[in-house]
Amino acid sequence: MQGEMTEYRKIVIKRDLEMGVVMTVFRQKAERLTVQVIMETRQVAWTRTADKTDGVLDLSEIREIRPGRNSKDFERFKDGKDKHDESTCFTIFYGSQFVLSTLSLGADSVDEAQKWLVGLEMLREETRASPTPVLIERTQAVVCSCSRQLDRSFHALLSQEVGSKKDRLDFEQFHKFYNLLMFEQNEVLDEFKKESCAFILGNTDKPDASAVLLHDFQRFLIYQQQETWANDLNQVRELMTTFIDDTMRKTNDPEFTVSEFLGFLFSKENCIWDEKFSDISNVDMNNPLSHYWVNSSHNTYLTGDQIRSESSTEAYVRCLRLGCRCVELDCWEGPGEPIIYHGWSRTTKIKFEDVVRAINEHAFVTSEFPVILSIEEHCPIDQQRQMARIFREVFGDKLLIEPVEHLAEQLPSPTQLKGKIILKVTWSDSRPGLQYDPQLFVVCPVRLHCIYQNKAENTFKLKWKLGLEYIQFEFKSLMSMSSFLSFVCTCFRRGGRVQHCRIRSVTEGGHTSFYMTPNLHFPSVYALIQHYKDSPLRCQDFELRLTDAVPKPDSHLQEGFPHCHREHLHNVFRTANITICYQLLSFRGDGKVKHCRIQKEGNMYLLGTTTEFESLVELVGYFRKKPLYRKIKLRYPVTPELVDRFSTPKNTVKALYSYQARRPDELSFQQGALIHNVSKEADGCQTSLGLFVFLFVVKNGKYGKPHAVTLQDQDEDSLQFDLTAGSLEELFEWYKVAWDIIQRAMKQQVEVEKKAEVAKEMSEVVVYCQPRSKEKDRFGKYVSARMSNADRLRLKLFYSGSCVHPDKYMQLNNALFSLNGQTGYVLQPEFMRMDSYDPHQDKKEVKYKIVVKVIGARHLPKPGRSIASPFVEIELCGHTEEKYKTIVYRDNGLNPVWKGSERIVLSVYEPELTFLRFIVNEEDMFSDPNFLAQATFPVKGLRSGYRSVPLKNGYSEDLELASLLVYISVQQAGKAEEELYSSSSQLKKKQAELGEPFLYDTHSNLQRSSLAQSKEKKINNSKFYS
Repeated sequence: MQGEMTEYRKIVIKRDLEMGVVMTVFRQKAERLTVQVIMETRQVAWTRTADKTDGVLDLSEIREIRPGRNSKDFERFKDGKDKHDESTCFTIFYGSQFVLSTLSLGADSVDEAQKWLVGLEMLREETRASPTPVLIERTQAVVCSCSRQLDRSFHALLSQEVGSKKDRLDFEQFHKFYNLLMFEQNEVLDEFKKESCAFILGNTDKPDASAVLLHDFQRFLIYQQQETWANDLNQVRELMTTFIDDTMRKTNDPEFTVSEFLGFLFSKENCIWDEKFSDISNVDMNNPLSHYWVNSSHNTYLTGDQIRSESSTEAYVRCLRLGCRCVELDCWEGPGEPIIYHGWSRTTKIKFEDVVRAINEHAFVTSEFPVILSIEEHCPIDQQRQMARIFREVFGDKLLIEPVEHLAEQLPSPTQLKGKIILKVTWSDSRPGLQYDPQLFVVCPVRLHCIYQNKAENTFKLKWKLGLEYIQFEFKSLMSMSSFLSFVCTCFRRGGRVQHCRIRSVTEGGHTSFYMTPNLHFPSVYALIQHYKDSPLRCQDFELRLTDAVPKPDSHLQEGFPHCHREHLHNVFRTANITICYQLLSFRGDGKVKHCRIQKEGNMYLLGTTTEFESLVELVGYFRKKPLYRKIKLRYPVTPELVDRFSTPKNTVKALYSYQARRPDELSFQQGALIHNVSKEADGCQTSLGLFVFLFVVKNGKYGKPHAVTLQDQDEDSLQFDLTAGSLEELFEWYKVAWDIIQRAMKQQVEVEKKAEVAKEMSEVVVYCQPRSKEKDRFGKYVSARMSNADRLRLKLFYSGSCVHPDKYMQLNNALFSLNGQTGYVLQPEFMRMDSYDPHQDKKEVKYKIVVKVIGARHLPKPGRSIASPFVEIELCGHTEEKYKTIVYRDNGLNPVWKGSERIVLSVYEPELTFLRFIVNEEDMFSDPNFLAQATFPVKGLRSGYRSVPLKNGYSEDLELASLLVYISVQQAGKAEEELYSSSSQLKKKQAELGEPFLYDTHSNLQRSSLAQSKEKKINNSKFYS
């Protein structure tokens, strides 16, 4: 819509926004305030009266302008008193942290609301695209508008420097004062007075001295900054014109003042980052999905910590708009519908459907490439059905429910999946094609021990749990292992290690005795242990008594406590039955199944927060005597046999006829006899009937009987079954039997489905999955296609952690995904996509050498009310971690300069996987470092020369005008540099060879004023620059 507007229409909208309009501002209460845009400062302000401003926000801080009543501010006014409808309301989301602030507004008409929506978006884009001089001018206007009455001594100083005769500064005076202040630390210019520089600065005593001429600047760009585009003199001229604030000097032969040249050096136009690496590469988007790093968010729903913070749909909106392509949904059973929150915590809960609708609305605002929903599923089958229905209804055609190519041998590409939403889960049942390595096992009464075979050394290792520790034995053959497993040993701790003494046995006269030393035999192992509790066990190296026995690990396994699924409990109809189920104590009481979570801390088991037990057996024994819940005590465990006993249908029937047994396993009975404990047989005809849902149709008699009933499936083409009877009573009995069979069959079908891990409806919307073994309530971390070679098709999800926490790894993640147009997909390096890639292989070859020197900084953020004492850390993150820091510059966060800082050399082994970080800290009164700003870049996109490093906050949001000035040189290791005339010595040498004046001193040429002289110099220089 904005692209279709004429320039006149844009001017009209800007004028109307500047004049302002009365709107309803929704905060704690709805108020009628004047809202306007201040063009000089590029701010939105809302005011109560002409001389009182209630609040302002910068256009540069606006992250979204959302139409409708789509913010929490409007939820406070659902009582019907507010008359604004969806079409007249909108919300401005702004801020520089993860959780944004909101300004919710209601206009008086639809046209007014639409005008503000279009105008604010247009002004926001213009503000973001503004060159650095415009940003500086706007910042000066903001400060000037907030200036207070000047101190007398300070006013006396300013009256001399900027000509101020009043106790306040106007804009021109403040602009002059700003240039003087920023130029005060002019040690930066010393870098350009060295012979190694492309040109030599002179006359740098004043900020308004004209020191950098057009051709000087072009030479600087070509040879010092290595800018190939600078060979076009018109482009150089255009760039200089942007930074010249005096319109009278914007000529065809512009000249920089020293202050303007410094402004360029610190500007974003001189950025260390090569913007071509931020452009999207459409060619790179045609590889299989498994070849990419995917920008992913963990616990996306949280706005804070994982214990007690708020869950919000706005967290999904923020992540998607920041470029995330994989977001996480932790789905739990809610009251009547699925909910999302961090399970087993105090985080708030949000509706699953609200999250899905928010994702649908914002999924493709930042990037058109596919969005992956990583589902952590904890919902029962019925709510999984709701999830599948919501996915289909909300996403519609966006939801990928069919493979892109049915016969493909690899995953589809991001280009093929544009505009699609993919569900990332793990299939619940086993699939063919899985391969397992054969292992050897030792079967014990309560445990299965695995034996690992070392094929290289032809040995076998047995890992055995002894008490609270694992010990490992190694054998040369299985025969020696079997002999080891046949003897008994006593194990005890001594000197922090587990010692083992073999207990030997001997049989004489039919009696077996046990001994550890040949001269002392015992009739049993128990007697041996009791003896060495009273008398010391003497060996060559030590002497000790045995004390308490090590508690049996998992002693409850011998007590018959089964590991049951919760569904089994609902088949039991006693009042207090127990089972230990995956660290849960489950029992039935008051007609409901209750679950208590058992936590393990060290060697103790905790039920609740205070009740501790040494073993699960002790825990169960205690609550068999003491009430666990109200007056309910535990009675007996729920075993599989008990479940079968209560869940197997038992019936009592009445014999319609007499029957004489013909086989030993048959029963004889008389007509009218009541037969108890009757169950249906699996191979009986009732089973075949139970597979259908029947319609009952009563017809005229058949087969010589007056009455008949026909059972037919709802499918008209299915088989029919005729049941005939001699009376209506008998027919009704047949009807009841058939109906009972059908009801039981349908009930069994429901039970079977409940035991499944994933609902059928849910599985139908999952296209790409990875086979895994059954494990209740578990879904995988990766996506793989339904193909045999799953390992090659794994999707690399670059988990960033929660976007809420602004740490180093979040900033590295943001730096990585600044590549490729912030699409959220970054193609892995070619060597990582090869089958032979080994991430653990030593990296010995240095690919690049980076030389870095920190020169100065400008406009650093202020830490509270104090003045910053900054220092800079340089960190190389990659195969090796290298870190350096500057000295602390005391009490100057505006324009510090680190004189005499050394150049450091960094070695890069893998450029594609290495990042360069700049961290600006300030030292407080306790000499502790406090974070101020940071900038993180992939090494492969760095530019050499004297470069500006635009700084960001911890959330990787831009800090306007805050920047470092560094010297950086990125060179391939071992490769000779190309010959560049980047120093005066090289230029002099070339001058001597050609006999032409290539080098001239800027200071000696400042007096050139006549046009003829300028033209003559241009002719000479044209040979050099052509």
